[in-house]
Amino acid sequence: MAVEEEGLRVFQSVRIKIGEAKNLPTYPGPNKMRDCYCTVNLDQEEVFRTKIVEKSLCPFYGEDFYCEIPRSFRHLSFYIFDRDVFRRDSIIGKVAIQKEDLQKYHNRDTWFQLQHVDADSEVQGKVHLELRLSEVITDTGVICHKLATRVLECKGLPIVNGQCDPYATVTLAGPYRSEAKKTKVKKKTNNPQFDEVFYFEVTRPCSYNKKSHFDIEDADEVDKMEIRVDLWNASNLKFGDEFLGELRLPLKCLRQSSSYEAWYFLQPRDNGNKSLKPDDLGSLRLNVVYTEDHVFSSDYYSPLRDLLLKSADVEVIYLLLLFVYLLIILKAPINICHFTSEVLELKLPEILADPFFFVLETFMNLYIPCACFHPCRKDLYLYALMPVSASAAHVLGEVCREKQEAAIPLVRLFLHYGKIVPFISAIANAEVKRTQDPNTIFRGNSLTSKCIDETMKLAGMHYLQVTLKPIIDEICQLHKPCEIDPVKLKDGENLENNRENLRQYVDRIFTVITKSGVSCPTVMCDIFFSLRESAAKRFQGDPDVRYTAVSSFIFLRFFAPAILSPNLFQLTPHHPDPQTSRTLTLISKTIQTLGSLSKSKSASFKESYMATFYDYFNEQKYADAVKNFLDLISSSGRRDHKSIEQPILLKEGFMIKRAQGRKRFGMKNFKKRWFRLTNHEFTYQKSKGDHPLCSIPIENILAVEKLEEESFKMKNMFQVIQPERVLYIQANNCVEAKDWIDILTKVSQCNKKRLTVYHPSAYLNGHWLCCKATADNTPGCTPCTGGLPANIQLDIDGDRETERIYSLFNLYMPKLEKMQEACGSKSVYDGPEQEEYSTFIIDDPKETYKTLKQVIDGVGTLEQEHAQYKRDKFKKTKYGSQEHPIGDKSFQSYIRQQSEISAHSI
Repeated sequence: MAVEEEGLRVFQSVRIKIGEAKNLPTYPGPNKMRDCYCTVNLDQEEVFRTKIVEKSLCPFYGEDFYCEIPRSFRHLSFYIFDRDVFRRDSIIGKVAIQKEDLQKYHNRDTWFQLQHVDADSEVQGKVHLELRLSEVITDTGVICHKLATRVLECKGLPIVNGQCDPYATVTLAGPYRSEAKKTKVKKKTNNPQFDEVFYFEVTRPCSYNKKSHFDIEDADEVDKMEIRVDLWNASNLKFGDEFLGELRLPLKCLRQSSSYEAWYFLQPRDNGNKSLKPDDLGSLRLNVVYTEDHVFSSDYYSPLRDLLLKSADVEVIYLLLLFVYLLIILKAPINICHFTSEVLELKLPEILADPFFFVLETFMNLYIPCACFHPCRKDLYLYALMPVSASAAHVLGEVCREKQEAAIPLVRLFLHYGKIVPFISAIANAEVKRTQDPNTIFRGNSLTSKCIDETMKLAGMHYLQVTLKPIIDEICQLHKPCEIDPVKLKDGENLENNRENLRQYVDRIFTVITKSGVSCPTVMCDIFFSLRESAAKRFQGDPDVRYTAVSSFIFLRFFAPAILSPNLFQLTPHHPDPQTSRTLTLISKTIQTLGSLSKSKSASFKESYMATFYDYFNEQKYADAVKNFLDLISSSGRRDHKSIEQPILLKEGFMIKRAQGRKRFGMKNFKKRWFRLTNHEFTYQKSKGDHPLCSIPIENILAVEKLEEESFKMKNMFQVIQPERVLYIQANNCVEAKDWIDILTKVSQCNKKRLTVYHPSAYLNGHWLCCKATADNTPGCTPCTGGLPANIQLDIDGDRETERIYSLFNLYMPKLEKMQEACGSKSVYDGPEQEEYSTFIIDDPKETYKTLKQVIDGVGTLEQEHAQYKRDKFKKTKYGSQEHPIGDKSFQSYIRQQSEISAHSI
């Protein structure tokens, strides 16, 4: 969810790997062990929770979490909890990383010491105040000074134990006095509107003195006075009201101005308590990748985007013209299926220089309609002469520290513009040409393998849901013993029974995979067809290379990893428990070996017990099934594209819903229900697995939008609008609410009767709260959120991906310049390759140099636009506004940075 800022969109996202905790304090009991889990919080709002690791002081989690952040935040926090069956779970410690410090730990495994947690330090939110210091003349003619403190509102206060009933206390405090006043309690809101004014007498009445606003004898005392605003949550618990945050302002800051209005971040209370030593609480290993993308409008990215997209055309030549030319010159039939640039690469320069070719080109331009083919363009011929290693996309892969960094935005960009197949075909063909041994084809962590991996993750997620999820769920629920290592057998387990359990699981998964060819996404099949053809042409003496080129991806990099770590492929919500994880590891190893089609499969296992187990599958029918499956998913024209539509589970989980009023009588109360969304319907039931209480066909969803908090005084609510009624739902947190809104919107985007306007508030007490219209069928008063593509899986923002690629080029600018030097060196020096340039793949130094120059120029232009935007924003931004409250450390750092840049420029 982007934040709009004057023609620029700001996206925030975070990718977290929660590794393990170590040396947690022992439980004060005979067992001493703990049952711990970890939560991820944006400020005080929990957005993710790991599984519970039982009976351990060094729990290993091994869980990944990614989310788009839909709001501003100050801290990314991690809490370690100890589960308590009879009481509320207790907090062992926390790690809190300020937003401005996240880049320090970017993509690095880091051990953080757990810190002590107390209620006075757990604050979030901001308060809007107006302070006015004024002179008052009394009835007797003397002058005194009074301070008016107006508490207008607060935003983003934390929700404590499921509710927030805030109030504020305002205190004027000094060395010898303390006067406190209190606002009214605002029920069920974390964005309270107070708008209350409190008056305090600052100085004693005295004779009017024009030299000072304060009496001389009170000046020192006034300098030591402060106004303190405390926010509290009114609680009915016996422990008293909960502290939400405070603000302290010295009065001396008002001596320069009689009135001051601003927003302030609430701060923790310093009550002098001594926290525990960090070593007493243990540590937590994390890897955090926080990304903030500032995306301009599309036209800013045109030069860089067009340069990148040309990477898919480097092997493309004007086939129609060349085909006609060869047909006339050779005077013999040509099989167009085998007519490729590879056949012509040696003759192409001669063909382009032939005068007859020029005459033929002119003739076709004059007499053949433009609609029949693309206009003849010399740059298309140049593409054919330029190797893919000279393209901008390949250059990005060369300069990035890890190929994965380049692959993610490149794949998404090419998918968005429908060029992923020619791009991957080009880089795969180049890699195949460099490969000497067919047994090592596509086995390295190259740009090709990473791009195909990323494409399969994006395009094949639903494919995995259909094929593997039912069996994976069964394995996780039944916990059948499948250990076949005699050394690891538990007491009471039988080796033969375990082997039979494992064999049945492997057989079922193998069968469902090899019979799923018709469900394989089209884009994956087109890529596999290209891999198969390139490998077969390169290694014509190896009849199996056409299969191993495809199986190295579909089995080794797709199905086997999904079985091994189902949580990373959204097949399970968490990393499986140790026993289930061991079962999945054994299954994954066997499936990987079955799919590899290696000639000596038993030798591929290091463990003797695995080689013995594999004898069950050492039959020709398994190899034949794999080959038939690979043939189906990698053959041109392999199937009818009208695939059989079947329900695909898209998302499920508990939420709270308000009664829809389907019954004529009865209260419209709120209840917790299990929601389930497929590509056919949206349902809810009392709990998982129960019969649905309500089913909403996807075609009946007219819109899915946020619901304003004022409707029911509840956060994170959204509405599913249907023809006859509206379903109001509350998600558990802001990230989950965004996920549900996005997926429901995408799956219903193609509905013919989708609304264009909606009501952002509820219909209560005979009228709409937003527009005050009294008829419940009144058309909406606000435009619906639109512009989302109907394709569920490939919801990609091309401009955002281009911005990410620009950021990578900008980050690795020194390497780009080094690569330019390498091109120059290769052009003028024909001897052995210099060691400092040996890391780069440069097949054509001249063309690569041209591409590098274009990339550097494009990146420089965008860098100037970003710098200008920052300067303009710096001039317009007011410190103390709602967007940048006083106490915003990230903005303070930004101000210092801009000041240094300005001083340097001067």
